[in-house]
Amino acid sequence: MKLTHIDEKGQARMVDISEKEDTLREAIARGRILMKKETLEMILDGKIEKGDVFSVAKIAGIMAAKRTDELIPMCHSLNITHTELDFYPTDDKKAIEVEARVKTIGKTGVEMEALTAVSIAALTIYDMCKAVDKKMQIEQIHLVKKTGGKSD
Repeated sequence: MKLTHIDEKGQARMVDISEKEDTLREAIARGRILMKKETLEMILDGKIEKGDVFSVAKIAGIMAAKRTDELIPMCHSLNITHTELDFYPTDDKKAIEVEARVKTIGKTGVEMEALTAVSIAALTIYDMCKAVDKKMQIEQIHLVKKTGGKSD
C-alpha cells in the first residue's frame, strides 16, 4: 500500500491535488462526551457558570473546522461552504452526542475538518463543565460518512 503523504524518499509531503476535479464534498463526524447525569442536567438547565455550553461549543467547532489546515500538517486549505454542529443528549442522560457536518466544493474532502470540529466542540464542553465534573470522558470520535470525489 502506497502512502500518499510520503514521497519516494520516505519524507512527508502534501499531496498534489492540482489535477483533481472540483466536486461537492461533504463529511459527517460524530463523537460523545460522557458525564454525570447531574452535569448534563445543569447544561440543559443553563446552570453552567461559564455560559451557554452548546452555543459556545458550536462556535468552537465551526472555528476549528475553518482552521484545520493550521492544526494538522499536510491538510489543504479549503473554502468551506457550510459547517453545522448538533448536540444530542443520550436517553440515559449520561452523555452528549456531538455531530458535525462540513461541506465544500473543491478538490479534496472535508473529513479532517468534520473530525476536528467534533473534537474541539467536545473539548469545549469539557472545558466549560470541568469545574462540576472532573471525570468526563471524550470518546468514539469517528467519521460517519463522506461524499464527493472519486471514492464516492
